[in-house]
Amino acid sequence: MDTDHSQQNIVFFDGVCGLCNRAIDFLMRKDKKKVLLFAPLQGSTAAKLLPYGEASSLSSMVYYSQGRISYRTKAILNLLWDMGGWWTLFSIFRIVPAFIRDIFYNWMAASRYKWFGKKETCRIPTVEERGRFLD
Repeated sequence: MDTDHSQQNIVFFDGVCGLCNRAIDFLMRKDKKKVLLFAPLQGSTAAKLLPYGEASSLSSMVYYSQGRISYRTKAILNLLWDMGGWWTLFSIFRIVPAFIRDIFYNWMAASRYKWFGKKETCRIPTVEERGRFLD
């Protein structure tokens, strides 16, 4: 049976990236309303929902929300907004043009394996996390 993801908020991440996995751990702890789901860019959900070739381009966090796709800092700002509460204050950074915000993001993305490591396989969710992870 095919799942309808159109109303879900899915954070796609590089499942073997140390920095990305730390970011997912952080988001899971801070997302008190549990509005976010998570899926590795290497998985079948990414292959199904993202434009062809996007899932294999592992240099960007991707946020799929209500059928819309955002990348890099826009993805981060959108997912923080959807988490609600104090996180919406980060929307002030929308006044900075994306190409400027993304300079730092792209620099971090280019060096993330060197600085934070790379795992051999994608993250395996714990029993408690499984309900929030998609393949």
